Amino acid sequence: MRGLNVEPLTIERFPDLVELFSRPGLSVARNCFCMFYRRSGKHDRPPGMTYSEANRRAFKALVARGVVPGLLGYENDRPVGWISLGPREDYARLARSQVMRPVDDKPVWSIICFVVDPRARRRGVAAAMLEAAIAWARKQQVTLLEAYPCDKPGRAHDDSMWFGAKRMFDREGFVEVARRKPTRPVMRKKLRAATQSARTRRAST
Repeated sequence: MRGLNVEPLTIERFPDLVELFSRPGLSVARNCFCMFYRRSGKHDRPPGMTYSEANRRAFKALVARGVVPGLLGYENDRPVGWISLGPREDYARLARSQVMRPVDDKPVWSIICFVVDPRARRRGVAAAMLEAAIAWARKQQVTLLEAYPCDKPGRAHDDSMWFGAKRMFDREGFVEVARRKPTRPVMRKKLRAATQSARTRRAST
């Protein structure tokens, strides 16, 4: 998708994420606020607070500490896309997942989910977010990136596509390394970390 500006989520941009998740058709995103896979086991919400409010508060606190848990995509200064990624150990629930449990003990970053404004779907936003995430991971000196996409024939329902479609990862050079469920492969891409000289050149342009 041309014209998409992708930025790391910072505390200053947090209101943009809240606004994106508040739109019609994104109730799952605003209830979860990217906290589901960060916890293992049952999570009790504070008295008088909804799960959505508790998750949003916890996620905001994470960002306020300086953690960058993902990237926001903007079209004409309006947030339309989100991708969550980070070190696999940050997502405690993956260790217990039948589909997404670790393949080995190699250090790896995991791509957990995509969120796209319903009005911006079918225009390549998710693919552009994935491309930006690969570049971001490389800048963070990540050498192995992992994802858990859906592999279903035909057009899958949007609600099942939080993890992205396998064909999108195929195009970016990810390869399947495990499959514990017929429609859910584990895919990886080896990255060559950005060199200091390359980062210096980008910073000077």
